[in-house]
Amino acid sequence: MINTIIVEDNIYIQNHLAAMLSAYEAYSVVAVLKDAFEAEEICKKGKIDLVIMDVQTQHNHSGLASAERIKAKNSSIKIVVVTSLIDPKVLQRAKSGAADSLWYKDHGEEELMEVVEKTMGGENIFPDTSPNVEIKNMFSGEITPRQIDILRRFVQGMTYDEIAEELNLSKNGVRWNLDQICEKGGFDNKHELLAAVIENKLIVTTLID
Repeated sequence: MINTIIVEDNIYIQNHLAAMLSAYEAYSVVAVLKDAFEAEEICKKGKIDLVIMDVQTQHNHSGLASAERIKAKNSSIKIVVVTSLIDPKVLQRAKSGAADSLWYKDHGEEELMEVVEKTMGGENIFPDTSPNVEIKNMFSGEITPRQIDILRRFVQGMTYDEIAEELNLSKNGVRWNLDQICEKGGFDNKHELLAAVIENKLIVTTLID
């Protein structure tokens, strides 16, 4: 029996994942949690084989940070991260050791179970890139990695000067890149751009480790 914890703060998705796993005799759902940090305590106390882990959990607690700590204490526990966050840093961190596999929530249930089964069989399943979603008049994939770095710092409230210094750019270079994104996406101003990238989960800065 594969003892499984589900970590998901959305009750609808909680129930959906629990029902999906319960349909397979090999899996036993031993806990369904909203907060990733609670999963760490359960993994310390009992024999857990699999954690299906949301990235942004209750209180904005990071499922990736919890996954890293769980893996550090017991590397035999398999962790499949599930997320709707398209922020490239989420995929990058998951691949760098926070998870065994990652599945995006906009994909199908059958695909998730395929990812889970392959992960339990010793494979690591990760997409090559985060989803390419439409953001007003453009797609997220049209924003370059450098521009994502600039946007991330702009969302965090850094000034042009601070961004330029941190990324080794000129102040005009920072402004030019932001203007290019606005022009390409048809945004009236940078505030509209920021609202769009946050709403579409392209940039996530609220996770608490």
